[in-house]
Amino acid sequence: MRTHERVLAQIETDLAAGRWALGEALPGERVLAEELGVSRPSVREAIRILEAAGVVRTAAGSGPTAGAVVIDRPAAGLRMAMGLHVSSGALRVPDVVETRVLLETWAIRAAADRHRSGEIDGESLAGAQRLVDAMEEPGMSPADFIASDQAFHLEFARIAGNHVVEAFMLGLRGAIGDYVTDGVDRLPDWPTTSARLAAEHAGILDAVAVGDGATAARLAREHIEEFYIETGLAGGTSPMAPAGAPSRG
Repeated sequence: MRTHERVLAQIETDLAAGRWALGEALPGERVLAEELGVSRPSVREAIRILEAAGVVRTAAGSGPTAGAVVIDRPAAGLRMAMGLHVSSGALRVPDVVETRVLLETWAIRAAADRHRSGEIDGESLAGAQRLVDAMEEPGMSPADFIASDQAFHLEFARIAGNHVVEAFMLGLRGAIGDYVTDGVDRLPDWPTTSARLAAEHAGILDAVAVGDGATAARLAREHIEEFYIETGLAGGTSPMAPAGAPSRG
């Protein structure tokens, strides 16, 4: 094990033991180096990795906000790791789509269930409604539409109330945006497709608003998979279809 990895392992142990709470600063480089019997560059390397992973943030200067402060941004590390793996070819687009279907159908069903039970009210869906309204306006650029599309889906991950699912969806955002942008570039008639996608978003939202989780989840699955197939990214097959099963469309 390399020296900075030993530092990471010890900091992980100390975090799990509750030595530092959220918002508290880690000891300075010199103090940590002396405690662990390692060099300051090794501590510095470990802190850089923790910052990239979204566990700490660092700031120069002095005072309570200086140095490495414990935060809770798991999506930061997930976003970076997934983006790099997709770019390198380690994560295949079909795998990203399949994971997206699994997470989003769960989140949308959970959002509908929470709405039906009264745990959340109609105001919680206002953000998603504003995004649908924007996407239904003709003339929106593909880039702006894709950004609104992603924000719409992330709204349900937030409303579902599971912070781990929300973090994974945020981590997947870059990978999803990359394949969706690639797919849009392949389409022969973007205005027609964008109008259909906006209508599908409206249908998903309507199902959530009446608490019909099963319908909302089904519509979300069809929405994601049909775009994937239409753009040719799927090679004519659904990522969720059993082997040998015919694709839709």
